[in-house]
Amino acid sequence: MIKSFRHKGLEAFFLAGTRKGIQPHHAAKLQVQLATLDNATGPEDMNAPAWRLHPLAGKLAGHWAVWVSGNWRLTFRFIGKDAELVDYQDYH
Repeated sequence: MIKSFRHKGLEAFFLAGTRKGIQPHHAAKLQVQLATLDNATGPEDMNAPAWRLHPLAGKLAGHWAVWVSGNWRLTFRFIGKDAELVDYQDYH
Protein backbone atom coordinates (compact mmCIF):
# COMPACT_ATOMS: atom_id res chain seq x y z
CA MET A 1 0.00 0.00 0.00
CA ILE A 2 1.22 3.50 -0.79
CA LYS A 3 1.59 5.40 2.50
CA SER A 4 3.14 8.71 1.38
CA PHE A 5 4.15 10.78 -1.63
CA ARG A 6 6.97 13.26 -2.18
CA HIS A 7 5.49 14.58 -5.43
CA LYS A 8 2.22 16.41 -4.78
CA GLY A 9 1.15 16.33 -8.44
CA LEU A 10 1.61 12.56 -8.51
CA GLU A 11 -0.39 12.23 -5.30
CA ALA A 12 -3.24 14.29 -6.81
CA PHE A 13 -3.15 12.12 -9.93
CA PHE A 14 -3.29 8.93 -7.83
CA LEU A 15 -6.11 10.15 -5.58
CA ALA A 16 -8.24 12.20 -7.98
CA GLY A 17 -7.00 11.54 -11.52
CA THR A 18 -5.90 15.14 -12.11
CA ARG A 19 -3.04 15.38 -14.61
CA LYS A 20 -2.02 18.93 -13.70
CA GLY A 21 1.20 17.96 -11.90
CA ILE A 22 2.44 15.25 -14.28
CA GLN A 23 3.43 14.94 -17.92
CA PRO A 24 0.04 14.18 -19.56
CA HIS A 25 1.55 11.64 -21.97
CA HIS A 26 2.80 9.62 -18.96
CA ALA A 27 -0.67 9.30 -17.40
CA ALA A 28 -1.60 5.84 -18.71
CA LYS A 29 1.69 4.25 -17.69
CA LEU A 30 1.74 5.99 -14.31
CA GLN A 31 -1.80 4.83 -13.62
CA VAL A 32 -0.77 1.19 -14.09
CA GLN A 33 2.48 1.63 -12.15
CA LEU A 34 0.78 3.35 -9.22
CA ALA A 35 -1.97 0.71 -9.05
CA THR A 36 0.68 -2.01 -9.06
CA LEU A 37 2.72 -0.20 -6.40
CA ASP A 38 -0.37 0.26 -4.23
CA ASN A 39 -0.90 -3.53 -4.29
CA ALA A 40 2.79 -4.41 -3.94
CA THR A 41 4.29 -5.82 -0.75
CA GLY A 42 7.91 -5.36 -1.81
CA PRO A 43 10.05 -3.94 -4.60
CA GLU A 44 10.11 -7.29 -6.42
CA ASP A 45 6.40 -6.81 -7.20
CA MET A 46 7.41 -3.88 -9.45
CA ASN A 47 9.77 -6.00 -11.54
CA ALA A 48 7.90 -5.92 -14.86
CA PRO A 49 10.50 -6.23 -17.66
CA ALA A 50 9.54 -2.98 -19.40
CA TRP A 51 9.75 -1.03 -16.13
CA ARG A 52 13.46 -1.71 -15.54
CA LEU A 53 13.29 -1.91 -11.73
CA HIS A 54 16.59 -0.97 -10.12
CA PRO A 55 17.89 0.07 -6.68
CA LEU A 56 19.21 3.59 -6.26
CA ALA A 57 22.47 4.65 -4.63
CA GLY A 58 23.95 7.76 -3.06
CA LYS A 59 21.47 10.11 -1.42
CA LEU A 60 18.63 7.85 -2.63
CA ALA A 61 20.13 4.63 -1.22
CA GLY A 62 17.32 2.37 -0.03
CA HIS A 63 14.99 3.66 -2.74
CA TRP A 64 13.98 1.89 -5.94
CA ALA A 65 13.09 3.23 -9.37
CA VAL A 66 11.04 2.08 -12.33
CA TRP A 67 11.26 3.60 -15.79
CA VAL A 68 8.35 5.74 -16.97
CA SER A 69 9.70 7.31 -20.17
CA GLY A 70 12.96 8.91 -21.27
CA ASN A 71 14.67 10.15 -18.11
CA TRP A 72 11.47 10.07 -16.03
CA ARG A 73 11.32 7.58 -13.16
CA LEU A 74 8.85 6.60 -10.47
CA THR A 75 10.90 6.26 -7.28
CA PHE A 76 9.90 4.82 -3.91
CA ARG A 77 11.08 2.89 -0.89
CA PHE A 78 9.47 0.15 1.12
CA ILE A 79 9.10 0.10 4.88
CA GLY A 80 7.80 -3.35 5.70
CA LYS A 81 5.10 -4.05 3.13
CA ASP A 82 4.24 -0.40 2.45
CA ALA A 83 5.61 1.98 -0.19
CA GLU A 84 6.44 5.50 0.89
CA LEU A 85 8.08 8.67 -0.39
CA VAL A 86 6.72 7.93 -3.87
CA ASP A 87 8.19 10.43 -6.30
CA TYR A 88 8.03 11.22 -10.02
CA GLN A 89 11.25 12.72 -11.23
CA ASP A 90 13.77 13.24 -13.97
CA TYR A 91 16.89 12.56 -11.92
CA HIS A 92 19.35 11.90 -14.78
